[in-house]
Parts: sequence; C-alpha cells; structure tokens
Amino acid sequence: MFSIEHEFDATVVTLVDEGEAPLQEDVTVNAFEECVTVEQYDPRTDTVQRITLSMTQMRDLATAINMPEGVYRRD
Repeated sequence: MFSIEHEFDATVVTLVDEGEAPLQEDVTVNAFEECVTVEQYDPRTDTVQRITLSMTQMRDLATAINMPEGVYRRD
C-alpha cells in the first residue's frame, strides 16, 4: 500500500510494507524541486534514517531499474 500527498514544497509518497512478518518500517519519499529524500524509522536506534539524492542521481536510479547488469554513464 502507498499514499501520495502534495504539500507546499514537495510531493510525499509513503510506502507501507504489507504481507507476511517480519515487516519493515514505512518508507517516506519526499520529492522536492532540487532533490529527493528517502526516510525510514530505525527502531534499533530510535531515529529516522535519511538519504538525499540529487535529481541527477534520481534520474540515474529510474533508468537503472530497467537496465541489465553493467556500468553505465548517461550523456
């Protein structure tokens, strides 16, 4: 299951893990104009872990999802 919310400065997608246990914590993706952040609560440290991707990294990730194994450079 997932939800999409449009806020003032970002589009927020929340991914909820469903199915058989063990389940993972929700993942929140915040898409801003200049970057994308991916956040997930870590119960071991009681903190939210955040990864920030530049828009170039995000485009590369989107392209890589459907590519075969290898090393690539976008022109």
